[in-house]
Amino acid sequence: MNAEFRLPDLGEGLTEAEVVQWLVQPGDAVALNQTLAEVETAKAVVELPSPYEGTVATLHAAAGDTVAVGAPLIAFDVAGEEPRTPAAPAEAAAQEKAQPNLVGYGAAPASGQRPARRARRGGATPAAAADADVLVAAPHDVLPPSVAEPVVGERPRSTPPVRAHAKRLGVDLALVAAEIGDRVITRADVDAYAERTGATGAIAVETAPVFSPAPPAAASGERAQTRVPIKGVRKHTAQAMVHSAFTAPHVTTFHTVDVTATMELIDQLKGDRSLAEHRIGPLVVIAKAVALALGRNPSLNATWDEAAGEIVHNHFVDLGIAAATERGLIVPIIRDAERLSLTGMADALAQLTQTARAGRTSPAELAGGTFSITNIGVFGIDAGTPILPPGQSGILAVGAVRRQPWEHRGEIALRQMMTLSLSFDHRLVDGAEGARFLKDVADILEQPGRALLY
Repeated sequence: MNAEFRLPDLGEGLTEAEVVQWLVQPGDAVALNQTLAEVETAKAVVELPSPYEGTVATLHAAAGDTVAVGAPLIAFDVAGEEPRTPAAPAEAAAQEKAQPNLVGYGAAPASGQRPARRARRGGATPAAAADADVLVAAPHDVLPPSVAEPVVGERPRSTPPVRAHAKRLGVDLALVAAEIGDRVITRADVDAYAERTGATGAIAVETAPVFSPAPPAAASGERAQTRVPIKGVRKHTAQAMVHSAFTAPHVTTFHTVDVTATMELIDQLKGDRSLAEHRIGPLVVIAKAVALALGRNPSLNATWDEAAGEIVHNHFVDLGIAAATERGLIVPIIRDAERLSLTGMADALAQLTQTARAGRTSPAELAGGTFSITNIGVFGIDAGTPILPPGQSGILAVGAVRRQPWEHRGEIALRQMMTLSLSFDHRLVDGAEGARFLKDVADILEQPGRALLY
């Protein structure tokens, strides 16, 4: 029969998505949950798994097209089934409700049970059992039964950070999978393969943005222009910032902090071999300080609910970290940040950064957030007036660390200084509360031991 797959609801009120690339073409045979395409919403690039097993009949959109939620995306020829007679309206509605609407979870089976997985070679092993959680989280990343006879379009199983790491090193994960067998590829596997084969791909580092040169002027002397469609993350960011700027009355306050003690602590922690696997830097310490300070100043962690006429006090900290990516500005969330230790915060921030750089941050990881941090210091900027993410009552901009002459113990000394810029919603937060919060964060950065008092 002919089965049609419509663009599913990607959540968070998103009404459309742009097709980034197709991973299948008409005539290709596809398996259940095989990745069909990558689509870009206003928040993230997500992979669409196939809800059917069959042959691709028609692609209803080309790469670069914008498709509305519910619009036809792709059609399949599903073998082994007879065409179905038209269902009654009530039955059709029930069938439509049964269709999957979450990316990454495949089709909802008619029996109510989960789709059976393909048999794994060599029987169950401890490693295979350990991979079960990964299969549940990413069912479209399963390996074919035989590396020698791969299923078209299927990829070796790995996590988004590992795929991004392999891409930076220039390593083909299919070749790694051929060596390690039927299990999830880890970062160590990629590094080992790169060392054996001499892969020389450069690892990306934090650098200033690279700007493309302007196109040369036309021979007639006309000045050239380039027009870029407003869509995707840029469109979403623009709408959110305009809404926030003209809805919440912003107030920004600044405080210059002596962070010498914090920088010395970071140097000590970096020299501790037991912490070698945790990347503890200034932003990690600041994130921890913010989580502690929010516990003492809950109005900075609240939400203004205009519709309900209420102020919602959150008893958890979902900490947003603004990230500049190739697709634009996104703010992924560290959930329950108040529960994390310093090493836990470092690990969460590292995972968040890797996923964002790989362009694999999901809409769910961008949803919500009760307070945000933006690190403008990485660009050499000292201070700014950040705009609140919609729904949040505070955002902290972290400036660059600079050695400056400063009064210290009655004398002038070279100290490591940083400027903090706090913007807050004056409907929820009075000036005194904003000042107390900023002072609490500064006190921890000036004397990290004060965190034990919070």
